[in-house]
Amino acid sequence: MQAKGSSPPDGGYGWVVVVSAFMVMGLTAAVLKTFGLFFVEIQQHFDELASTTSWITSVTIAVFHLGAPVASSLCVRYSHRAVVITGGLLAFSGMALGFLGLNMVWMYATTGFLQGLGISFSWTPAVSIVSHYFSKKRALANAIASAGECAFAFTFGPFFQWLISQYGWKGALLIIGGIQLNICVCGVLMRPLASSCLLEASRSETETLPGSGASRIDKEDKFPITHKTFNWMLVRRPEFVLYAIFGILAAMSFFVPPLFLVPLSYSLGIDESWTASLLSILAMVDFAGRLLCGWYANLHVTKTVHLLTMTITLISTSLMLLPLANNYLSLAIFTGFYGFFFGTTVAVHITVLADVVGMPDFDSALGLFMLIRSTGGFVGPPLAGLIVDMAGDYRAGFYMAGATLVLSAGFLVTLDQLQQRKEKGSQTNIKPEKSALPYPSLHLLKLQ
Repeated sequence: MQAKGSSPPDGGYGWVVVVSAFMVMGLTAAVLKTFGLFFVEIQQHFDELASTTSWITSVTIAVFHLGAPVASSLCVRYSHRAVVITGGLLAFSGMALGFLGLNMVWMYATTGFLQGLGISFSWTPAVSIVSHYFSKKRALANAIASAGECAFAFTFGPFFQWLISQYGWKGALLIIGGIQLNICVCGVLMRPLASSCLLEASRSETETLPGSGASRIDKEDKFPITHKTFNWMLVRRPEFVLYAIFGILAAMSFFVPPLFLVPLSYSLGIDESWTASLLSILAMVDFAGRLLCGWYANLHVTKTVHLLTMTITLISTSLMLLPLANNYLSLAIFTGFYGFFFGTTVAVHITVLADVVGMPDFDSALGLFMLIRSTGGFVGPPLAGLIVDMAGDYRAGFYMAGATLVLSAGFLVTLDQLQQRKEKGSQTNIKPEKSALPYPSLHLLKLQ
């Protein structure tokens, strides 16, 4: 949180921080998105069911979400730099220990828990520090930083496939862990800004407001950084509860397609080299969807919750149609539709959260939202894996994901209706106050 009275650079060294955050996004979220390439290899190595193997991704996703509030607290206590470096070491440890491949429980603890914690401790501070460095250009800076996820996922698909073919899935994990050590380098480049901003602000205030005024303002500036309150009472607000339920259902669906897309292509007899390109297509159209929807949302032509409802409806439709593919071309087309609409959803869902709770409670809402949403990410992949095992067909997982998203859209509609009722109610309460003003003057005229 930026101190009151301090001025973010809005450029300069801030662009170094943006590039560092760009790299962190790629070395964390992109690795998670393309981990589906290891699914079949790990499943065959341990001779386990799809539902059992999918728990690796579930644990990673759950710990990533659960660790976000902890990572934010550590950033306040120490620094963004320290937390990102710690995250890089944890991510490396998860992959390096996963290289041993002792048993499935070992994989849950290493590539699941440690990798998830490393991603959380790297991703959360990287997103946060960009906002510290930028104010007027914050939206642009955040867009560039988040694009790292898509850019890296585009190249990681074929690269990870090549690593697996050359060194096996265990060797590939070890190499990827070594690459993730670059997160620590990015963390070193994330120079703390809060203290310097406070110092500059206090100096400027001392020059303009002598005496006790400077001391008072200095205390006010320090307060937002040294003391933060977490608003747990948001769980009692109906609007937030509805949006949190949407988040749970959406998380149950979003992590299923990348997990089962590769196995589905194998079941269709598509060559491995072509299969890896599907993940690259997914990343490319995801990137385009984020930028286009972010640009459109800034025009304020459509209410953000309406825009989100439309994108969720379109993404569920594409998931329902994707299993109809019977060759590489049709699968690539439906994958492209899914990836594009997924990108549009990611571009606006945090903005909708800010609109629902308001900026004063946004930090608390974001932490709570990720905490609650983690249950969906934890349950979704194993549930889809169970359905796949029962049906004996990977298509069943996509139908499950599409149906869950349709249900989540219903909660967005309910949220919008609740907000409209409250807006109408507030307007009704304001109108009598405005109309009551002329009556006293009319009364005085009659008396005269």
